[in-house]
Amino acid sequence: MKIMFTENEKIVIAQAAEIIETKIRTTSALTSPDLAIELCTNRLVHKEHEVFAILLLDNQHRLIEFVEHSFGTISSASVYPREVVKLALHYNAAAVMFAHNHPSGIAEPSQADRKITARLMDALALIDVNVLDHFVIGCGESVAFSKRGWI
Repeated sequence: MKIMFTENEKIVIAQAAEIIETKIRTTSALTSPDLAIELCTNRLVHKEHEVFAILLLDNQHRLIEFVEHSFGTISSASVYPREVVKLALHYNAAAVMFAHNHPSGIAEPSQADRKITARLMDALALIDVNVLDHFVIGCGESVAFSKRGWI
């Protein structure tokens, strides 16, 4: 079930995401996916089109930057490994987490989600950047690839 948000609700959600991001930046390390999922949910759940985001982390798994990287349609967003590698190098990231929303509200990852994650992991391995997780954000639910044993 897709939930529509008013402009005021979108503003409140964005403010919550800023607070969570500030907390993440002052945390010693992201050792659990829960805080990262909370940030990603607040940043992405209200989007009406699919957005692929990247959390760029240092070698202690502290957040360097949250980047909304690719923007798509209601059912997909194109993600290019070359561009993700360039972004990781630009921020000198040691590790990354990926997240994207499903505007349908259903968080179940598709085969395409799993395939692009594998391609990104292969590309980033060439430059020694670890992929720690990939989150799919739905309405009221999320899926972490790490919890499914896929990463």
